[in-house]
Amino acid sequence: MNILYLLIPIALLLGITFLIAFLWTIRRGQFDDLDTPPLRMLFDDEPDPVQRESNK
Repeated sequence: MNILYLLIPIALLLGITFLIAFLWTIRRGQFDDLDTPPLRMLFDDEPDPVQRESNK
């Protein structure tokens, strides 16, 4: 029973820490666009202008 006096504050501290980290990531815009990053690898990159001139 005495272990609960230690485990409950640790669990609350961890929960509050993860809540603060989650709110911080939301404010920084981490979850603004969830659709584009997985599709970004399918798009071809435009070659650099320097590379285009050297290939001619």
